[in-house]
Amino acid sequence: MKKNIPRFLTWVPAIVVFFLGAAAAFAQTPYPSRPVRLLTAGFGGGSDIASRIIAPPLAAALGQPVVVDSRVGGAIIADVAAKAYPDGYTLMLYSASLWILPLMQDTPAYDPFRDFAPITLVGSSPLVLVVHPSVPAKSVKELIALAKAKPGEINSATGPRGATPHLASELFKAMAGIDIVHIAYRGVGLAVIDVIGGRIQMMLPNAGAAIPHMKSGKLRGLAVGSAQPSPVVPGLPTIAASGLPGYECVTSYGVFAPAGIPAPLVKRLSAEIVRILHGADVKEKLLSTATEAIGSSPAGLTAHMKSESASLGKVIKAAGIRAE
Repeated sequence: MKKNIPRFLTWVPAIVVFFLGAAAAFAQTPYPSRPVRLLTAGFGGGSDIASRIIAPPLAAALGQPVVVDSRVGGAIIADVAAKAYPDGYTLMLYSASLWILPLMQDTPAYDPFRDFAPITLVGSSPLVLVVHPSVPAKSVKELIALAKAKPGEINSATGPRGATPHLASELFKAMAGIDIVHIAYRGVGLAVIDVIGGRIQMMLPNAGAAIPHMKSGKLRGLAVGSAQPSPVVPGLPTIAASGLPGYECVTSYGVFAPAGIPAPLVKRLSAEIVRILHGADVKEKLLSTATEAIGSSPAGLTAHMKSESASLGKVIKAAGIRAE
C-alpha cells in the first residue's frame, strides 16, 4: 500500500543537496575572493595611521583590496567587529582602549577576550614624561622628590579621563606615592598647550604629541614609559630605570577578527601581517609616526592584553575612574 507523503517533504532531499553543494563550493573558494574590510577609529589618530600603513602591503599579500573603514568612536567599531560574520573579511585595528575601556564600565558592551580573535600586536608608542622648562626637576627622581616636598602643588595634565595618558599619570602617582593634581582636558592638544604655557607643570602624553615641543625646547623630556628605551625617543631613559622600578605604560595597537574565525585564517592573517610589520619599510613608516613595530603571535597579543588589564585595572579601581 502506497503511503501518502506530504508534498513539502519531497523537497527535503533537494534542499539538503543544495546546501551541501553550496557549503562545498564555499569551502573550495580560496580566501580571500573579495575585498577585506579593516575597521579602525579616529581619523588621523594612531590606529587610523597604522591601518593605512599596513593596508597596502596586506592587500598585495592577499591579492585583494584591503579597505580601511575609519569611524568615529572605538565603541562603534568594536560593536561592528564583534557582530561581523567571522569569515576573515572583517578585521579591526584598534588601540588598548579595546581592553581597557570595559574595566571602567559597570555593564561593558563587549568582552575583549570572548568577542574577538587576536591576530597580532601591531606596535606600541611610548608615553613621555615631560615638564615645563621652569620646573626645577631634571630627572624622574628629582620630580618625585619635588612632588613629595610640595604635596598637592604640582598639576598633571591629561586628555580625556580614562584614556591611556590619564592612566599613565595615575600609575605614576600611585607607584611614586606622591600627591599630584590631575587636570583633565577634552583633548591632548589642549593639555599640551597649557603645559607649554606653564599653567600646568607636568604631563605624560603620547610620544607623537611631545617630540616636536621637546625639540623646540618648549617641553623638557625626562623619561619614557616603555619597559625598554625606545627608538621613538632616542636618548631618553625609561621611567622604570630612572627612579620608579617596574613602571610601564604605553599606547599599543592590535589587529583582531570576530570570535569564531577559523584557525587557518587566523594563522594566515597573523603570518602575513607579522611579516609586513617586520619589513624595514613599514618599520620606518611606523617609527616616523612615533610607533615602534612589534608583530607578535596571537598568543602574544592575548598575553599583553591580560598583563595590561591586570596592572591598569588596579589603578582604575583605586582611583575610581569610570568611563565618561
